[in-house]
Amino acid sequence: MALKNTFLFQILKYGSVVCGSPRSGRAATAAMILGRSPFRCYYNNAGKPRSRGEGGTSHARVVDLRSDTVTKPGPAMRQAMAEAEVGDDVMGEDPTVNDLQQIAADLFGMEAAIFVPSGTMSNLIAGKNHDRRGSLALAHLRTRGERLAGVHSTTVTTLHDGTFDLKQLEAKIRHGYPDPHYPRSRLICVENTHNIQGGRVLPLPFLQEVRALADQYGVSLHMDGARLMNAAVAQEVPPSTILQHTHTVSVCLSKGLGSPVGTVLAGPRDFISKALRCRKALGGGMRQAGILAAAGKFSLENMIGRLVEDHRNAKTFALALLDCKPPLFVVDVSAVETNILRFALQDSTMTPQEFCTRMSEVGEDEEAALGQGVQVLMYPHVGNSVRAVWHLGISAEDTRLAIQKMRFVASRYFTGIRH
Repeated sequence: MALKNTFLFQILKYGSVVCGSPRSGRAATAAMILGRSPFRCYYNNAGKPRSRGEGGTSHARVVDLRSDTVTKPGPAMRQAMAEAEVGDDVMGEDPTVNDLQQIAADLFGMEAAIFVPSGTMSNLIAGKNHDRRGSLALAHLRTRGERLAGVHSTTVTTLHDGTFDLKQLEAKIRHGYPDPHYPRSRLICVENTHNIQGGRVLPLPFLQEVRALADQYGVSLHMDGARLMNAAVAQEVPPSTILQHTHTVSVCLSKGLGSPVGTVLAGPRDFISKALRCRKALGGGMRQAGILAAAGKFSLENMIGRLVEDHRNAKTFALALLDCKPPLFVVDVSAVETNILRFALQDSTMTPQEFCTRMSEVGEDEEAALGQGVQVLMYPHVGNSVRAVWHLGISAEDTRLAIQKMRFVASRYFTGIRH
């Protein structure tokens, strides 16, 4: 098979492969304009800060909406890291890591937890532990570690709200085992919140139905909960209420929770015991990891409640887009449930790439018109859309400035706009 036709080639060239389907009714127009491109396309040069010589300005206010991974530890978190009691975590002797793992396990309603360097490693460990080489995993979208784990995967079509058709899921579970012609289905993977669909929260009844289906066929259910805390805050429930329907979960500490690095993998005690060995084999064992774990501990104890501010600011920006006259943007405000916003441009004279570039630049007359230069950093996303993500580094005032900059760009560069 030619390399260009392989899944690996698509990953290397475009990023993760995703699936989706448009909705029906009034929202179909938004879904169609937003598009359902099979490739992620927002990790590029669009929206990166520009120097003064490239059209930027040294004293411009920067509002970075590229991702919630751009956060930096604040003074309180830095102090916690500086004062952390540390030991050798590979030997299980780091007290701060042990504290973090116990706090996470209790918060998630799981028997045990393990601290790992990244979400990618955490999900890979989960896949390797749940599956056996040659088995089949059913997922929201293809994972980056499936080949390393030695498992097959197949995807179900993601719907507009981040869920999928349970009948389609059931149809993809292989029932031929132990027939040697078929792999054995062992794992179902879900993502909550759903990144590509704009931070959508999986409904609790849906998760209950997925778990019932998993139990019916004797397969495990793993949640990629990189933004699980956003889901819990949006649904106003403890994380354990969501996770009662899953066997294991991976929760990122370095997105909305603001830690500089790290993810927690949680599940049954025997599962985590195996995960410890797998983490070591993958090079994820860290020695004096308490300095990093102290940040994660601070995040779980202090940063969850404030996520509602990010959700509120994202909704405020979405409403401002919808309020533009004449209409310039396509946005489904009801779909803005957490901190991620996807919107499209109605005016075909400007591409998402160009819009993001305009938002990141400070024009010659901008400071006179707005009172200061503002650089708003966003990414072009799948299809004809733009993605913006709110986080602890973006205040209500930053959001107001981003709205002001959006209106300025619209008035200067879109055709047919009334000045």
